[in-house]
Amino acid sequence: MYKEEHLYSIALRQCNFIGDITFNKLVRNFGSAKNVWETAKNELAKTHGVGKKIISDIGNSEHLKFAEKEINFCEKNQIKINLRHQKDLPFLLNECDDAPAILYQKGNFNPDLKCVSIVGTRNITSYGKKFIEDFFAETKQCKYQSVSGLALGADKEVHENSLKMEVPTIAVLAHGFQTLYPSKNRQLSEKILENGCLFTEFNSMRKPDRENFIQRNRIVAGISSSTIVVETAFGGGSISTATFANQYNRDVFALPGKITDKYSQGCNQLILQNKASAISTIKDLSESLGLCPNSLNMEELFPQSTFSIPLTENQEEIYRVIADHPQITLDDLSGKILLASHKILPVILELELLGKIKSFSGRQFVAL
Repeated sequence: MYKEEHLYSIALRQCNFIGDITFNKLVRNFGSAKNVWETAKNELAKTHGVGKKIISDIGNSEHLKFAEKEINFCEKNQIKINLRHQKDLPFLLNECDDAPAILYQKGNFNPDLKCVSIVGTRNITSYGKKFIEDFFAETKQCKYQSVSGLALGADKEVHENSLKMEVPTIAVLAHGFQTLYPSKNRQLSEKILENGCLFTEFNSMRKPDRENFIQRNRIVAGISSSTIVVETAFGGGSISTATFANQYNRDVFALPGKITDKYSQGCNQLILQNKASAISTIKDLSESLGLCPNSLNMEELFPQSTFSIPLTENQEEIYRVIADHPQITLDDLSGKILLASHKILPVILELELLGKIKSFSGRQFVAL
């Protein structure tokens, strides 16, 4: 089933100091992983940016023995070994400079379907769950496949709702195929294989070490044309996925929420920093993603063009004054509602994130 090139690719990637970028640089220069393995080290060292330390482990027979065991494991467990330099990777992922040299696959991936990554916190709230549930319910007639990381929380909701609506789903793992983390999702992973696949760049022996999850997130972002962040706190793992997606020039969308809600703060920050577009309705989101033909009659997540999140008393008062006095300044607004400017500004930010108002230079505001 597998050729010598698979053997030498696994052995080369197993070498100390050989990462994905160096691997691909060497393979481009010498034509194949086998050629790299068999080329004299003084010739390998002539490659720009590749020093003696980097190539010192190439040729280690222990790595070939490991590669033989890895191939036997893959054959026994119906695991496909995709090599980047042989154009086996999903097209969009292959475009990324830091794409994995080797991508292990279990199950079926449809290259003709658009991929949409949906990620979020492990501590997902009812707000995030409702969005994910409604998103898949409203896009079930569309032709696409979802991508997430098979973690608890948002990832689990994404995969389960995909399966429920018969949308193919892809799980990207942060470990090798001898492990399934978290173990609670083992049954879910088996269901995914019925109408999707599992991907990992890690060999079968790799455990779910902490640093693996950031590496995993770049694949989640790289495989898809768009990434949706449902809920995340400041500095949450989903922020790294959004960051990778931005670096790859992919579209990023985030679900806004109250600034007092911990697991909306990361999404709000992405929107505020122009690193993600705010989601207002599922209909608008679906059109932006290019998922469904315009002829499809889809219900919106909320009945209006913006979220129907009820305004607080302070939000309502400030919004009403701004609506009645277009382009009102912060000082004038403060005078009309008898509230200090520093207490008004957080509420102004909330209203902006909710799409209720827009600010202009000179601290002027208009209602939308």
